[in-house]
Amino acid sequence: KNVGRSAGRSAVASSAYRSGEKMIDEETGVIHDYTKKSGIEYTEIILCKNAPDEYKNRSTLWNAVHKVEKAKNARLCREWEVAIPEELTKEQRKNLVHDFAQSLADEGMCVDVAIHDKGDGNPHAHILATTRAIKENGEWAAKSKKVYDVDENGDRIFQKIDKTGKRIYKNHKEDY
Repeated sequence: KNVGRSAGRSAVASSAYRSGEKMIDEETGVIHDYTKKSGIEYTEIILCKNAPDEYKNRSTLWNAVHKVEKAKNARLCREWEVAIPEELTKEQRKNLVHDFAQSLADEGMCVDVAIHDKGDGNPHAHILATTRAIKENGEWAAKSKKVYDVDENGDRIFQKIDKTGKRIYKNHKEDY
C-alpha cells in the first residue's frame, strides 16, 4: 500500500499508530498519541547503510521524509501488511519480519517495523519503508523509475523468462 498526501495520509501518523508511540507531525503540528494502544508485540527501525544515526528515532525519520517530499500529492512511504502464522514463537516472528525488513534496507530504504498480536489468532506485521534511498553523503536520493530499453523499432528488448514464466525485458532506472 502507498501512504501519500493525495489520500490525506501522513507517514508520521502511520508510524505512530503502528508503533504505539506519541509523535508530533512537524509539518502540521498535529500530535499523534497512540501510547495506550495494546497488542504491539515488537517494533524496530532498520536503516540502510547510508542513513544518519538520528533516523533510528522514528519521529525524526518520518518528519525528515515529510520535509523532502514537497509535492501536495507525494507518496510518503510504502506499507506492507504481512500475516504471520500464529504457530510461530515471538522470537521466530521477530526474526522472520526482521529478515524481510533487512532485505528492504539492503536495497537502500529505511524501514519501520511493528508486529501486532492481540491474542486473537491474527498476528501480523506492519512494515513502512521510505520511497527514496539515501546517498553516501547522508542526503536523500532522487526518486527513480524503471524505464524499459527499446530497440531501433521502439520495441522493448527481451532479456529472459523468469522461474514463473514471466517475460523479463531489459531496463534501467532513471531519476524523476
